[in-house]
Formats: sequence, C-alpha cells, structure tokens
Amino acid sequence: MSTSQSSSGAERTDGASVRIGALVPLSRPGWVEAGQHLLAGLDLAVRDVNDNGGVLGRPLELIVRDTAADPQKAAAAVDELARLGVVALAGEYHSVVARAVAARADALGLPFLCSSAVLDALTEQPTDWVARLAPAQSHGWQIYADFLLSAGHRRIAVATQPSIYWASGARILRDYLAPRGGTILELDMRTLAPEAVCDELVDHRATALLLLVGHPEPAVSIVRSVRRDQRLAEILIGAPAGQPEFVEWATLLGDDGVSIPFLRYLPERLSSLGVRVEASLRERLTEAPSFVAFEGYDTITVLTDVLRSHGVNRVGSTEPWSHVVVEGTRGKIQFSRTPGISVWQWTWPPVQVVDRDPDEPDRFRILHAS
Repeated sequence: MSTSQSSSGAERTDGASVRIGALVPLSRPGWVEAGQHLLAGLDLAVRDVNDNGGVLGRPLELIVRDTAADPQKAAAAVDELARLGVVALAGEYHSVVARAVAARADALGLPFLCSSAVLDALTEQPTDWVARLAPAQSHGWQIYADFLLSAGHRRIAVATQPSIYWASGARILRDYLAPRGGTILELDMRTLAPEAVCDELVDHRATALLLLVGHPEPAVSIVRSVRRDQRLAEILIGAPAGQPEFVEWATLLGDDGVSIPFLRYLPERLSSLGVRVEASLRERLTEAPSFVAFEGYDTITVLTDVLRSHGVNRVGSTEPWSHVVVEGTRGKIQFSRTPGISVWQWTWPPVQVVDRDPDEPDRFRILHAS
C-alpha cells in the first residue's frame, strides 16, 4: 500500500496527533491530476487548522493512501487506516472507489466524508457514518440537462463505457430529457472506433455528443475525430463529468478542447475564505486550483468542526453530520437527509456549467448556473 506523506507532518506513533485518513487517486489508472488537487486542498486545510492551534489543543495529521482508482485497493486502505487509529476518513474522487470506501467505513463504524464522488447510491443501504460534499449525480446532471434543453438540444448522443457511474449518468439524462422532448442515443465505445462515432452522429442527426468515457482515453481521441469531421462542425461536444477542468485536457487537445461544457461546483464569487484559499492553492499547485481542490479544503473544515464538537477520539455518535454548520470556501455547509440518497448530503453545493473560452483557453465561461 503506497503512502504519500503530506506536508502536515510525518506519521506519528506517540498518540499526540489527531489522525484523519485521506484517500486520493495519485497513480494511474486513477485521475492523477484530480487526486493532486484534492490532496492539495486537504493538506492546506490541515496546515491552517494546525497554525490555529489544532483540534482541542492537538495537531491534526493527514495519513494519505493512494487508491489508484482501484476499489479493492481502497477498501484495503480503509482497513489499514482504521488499524492506524484514524478518527475519520476523507477524500476520494472516483465514484466507484468512493462506493467501496463508504461500504467499508460503514461496516467499521468509521466516519467518512466523501469530498468529490457524486454517485447517488454511495452505499446500498442508508447510513449515518457517511456524508458527502459534492452534489449527487442526479442533482448536477439534471442541471446539465436543463442547460442542453435551454440551448435547443433535443437529439443527444452519449459515448459510453461500462461503469456504474456512466450508466447512472446516462439513465439520469434519459429520464430527465424524455418527458421534455429529448432523446438519448447511446454509443458503446467497446465496439466503436472514434471515427465510427462520427458516422453514427451524422446518421442519427444528433446535435450534441456527451463524453461519458474515461480521460484521457478515449475522450481525447473522440474529441479529435469529431473536431476534424466537417460534417459535424455545428455539433456540441459536452463532458458533464468534468474532463476539461484540468490542465492536462488543455495540454493534450489545445484548441480542440475549448467550448466543451462541463459541470463544476463553484459559486460565481468565492467567500472571503475562498479567496484566501484560492491564492494559497494557486501557489501550492503552480496553476489555478480546480473545484476539486476547494472540495478538499472544505472536507477538512467540516471534519474539524465535527471533531471539536464530538471530541478527538473516534466519533461514537452515529449522527456526527446533523449538527454541522460551517462556512466553507464555497458557502455555508450543512447536511441533511435527501430522498433517494443513502448518505448525509450537503444540499446543495453551487453548480455551474462552464467551458473553456475559445478566445482565452485558460479562462472559463459560465454558461448556466444553479
């Protein structure tokens, strides 16, 4: 099991620190850039907490494990972190991995605050041990569907790969669009080459193609093929899962990667805390922080509040989330029980549909917000 030692300090064995286990994808096939941003936010928040006296006089310590987008590896990491005495778990970006973490945390009675994964059903049954900062997929993707409808798109194709996350996304879109006159055509990327996708789009007269596939491949190859097909000059390419958020996307695709709307979870204006955190994250990452970095920071903000309220030993209450009211980088954070969602949920983080500006690719344009 690989360990990434955060700058908040080495792993201590004297019992003086309050330990939080952090689960992030830091190696392939995980989305490494997302993991790095998530960890940067987590680690910065731990530093800020410790600079302000820690938690009830004890320093906070982050013990990091790389999940590599592997559910089994992540579940094993939860067991290891529990043996090391962590009082809570934080993080994860990939929904299928967060689902494995949530199941194991629930079985162990170990609080887990999921930072970034959006799959509605993080656990099979309702649990009081797990909470989530990111909006549920059904909430965010319905907002994305509203954006598509408002832009006049009714014939929508989705390029898909086998995954509970992608299947859930396709179902949410179909169920929301169908009563409103929209149709969904699924293109199975197990059997279609990127060039064949173009023919399918033309044959079915689709006006939008959504990338419900992995990054960088096959997403990058699909975008390149569609951009180079003159028959599809007017088609909208969309990526609700957020592939264009990170620098790697712009580096790989250049001008082909602009004007591809995606979901991100930021307000139009950050709070005063958010402005300060943004500056620190930019310095730490040497690039603009993504919304995932802010999710990391807010995760530690919430867990610090829980620990100060419930004590620095492992939280014994089965409802540590119900009393949380904290100011995060993106607004006031509170959790509630939401129908159809099995965990405690922040309802709701800000949701935007944005794209990279074709005139200034490093700048994001807000196209739709809720």
